[in-house]
Amino acid sequence: MLTPRKKASVIKDIRRHDSDTGSTEVQIALLTKQIEVLTKHLKTNAKDFHSRRGLLKMVSDRRKHLKYLERKDAKSYAKLVKELGLKK
Repeated sequence: MLTPRKKASVIKDIRRHDSDTGSTEVQIALLTKQIEVLTKHLKTNAKDFHSRRGLLKMVSDRRKHLKYLERKDAKSYAKLVKELGLKK
């Protein structure tokens, strides 16, 4: 899980304006950080199938958000993918 401090840091880096906490970009960034944490957990706990299922749901959710963002705002999509280190 992300601590509130880490979550606030991610939001601060990605947000569009000062009170932005739920834009598509922020949601994608938070999902990406959660996926990184859970991937690290699963490397040491290979038989944790419940967490693996949660990871797959997060990856699917992030993929849907990325498709939406690419369709609605291609410039923002390209910037976010570059910032987070994701590749298509």
